[in-house]
Amino acid sequence: MSEEVHKDYAGAKLGMWLFLFTELMLFGGLFILYAVYLQRYPAAFVQASRELSLPFGTANTLVLLTSSLFVALAVSAMQKGQRGQTLALLSATVVSAAVFLINKYFEWSAKIAHGIYPGSEHLKDMAPGQDVFFNLYYITTGLHGLHVLIGAALLVWVLLGVKSGKIGPADNVALENSGLYWHLVDLVWIFVFPLYYLIL
Repeated sequence: MSEEVHKDYAGAKLGMWLFLFTELMLFGGLFILYAVYLQRYPAAFVQASRELSLPFGTANTLVLLTSSLFVALAVSAMQKGQRGQTLALLSATVVSAAVFLINKYFEWSAKIAHGIYPGSEHLKDMAPGQDVFFNLYYITTGLHGLHVLIGAALLVWVLLGVKSGKIGPADNVALENSGLYWHLVDLVWIFVFPLYYLIL
């Protein structure tokens, strides 16, 4: 005799929103730290920002914005019972995450090849404030990259659930929560991009 498993969807969504709030507090703290040091070293931050690759930053912004659209459409497709379209859109989101991380890898590699990384002699020789900028840059983008990786892993898990039929139109809270997490990843980058790449 099978027993019906009770699932608390409202509780799951509330828990996700509370978790996202703690994530916003984490990145919010980093942005406040950035603002404090920007006020102290405005010229150094502008100079250091020019060392970053605007094409890489712009490309990654477009990739994340597009991926957010993919995951929103995936949730909508699931609600309509369009399983095949949901799988395709989730796959596109995961591919977008991979593209973002590959771009970030090449961007970081270029900086490290030029001796610009935390603790390097080149960074220590830079003007006061520039070292702070790059330390914050590596902490913020590294933490964000970790969130992209976790988000992609979550979406792969959801994709497998949809494929196996464990996640469907009547039981899609895992997809919705993973989508919310992915939107958070996108939202954080929307702040990171202008703060680090477009500072004037």
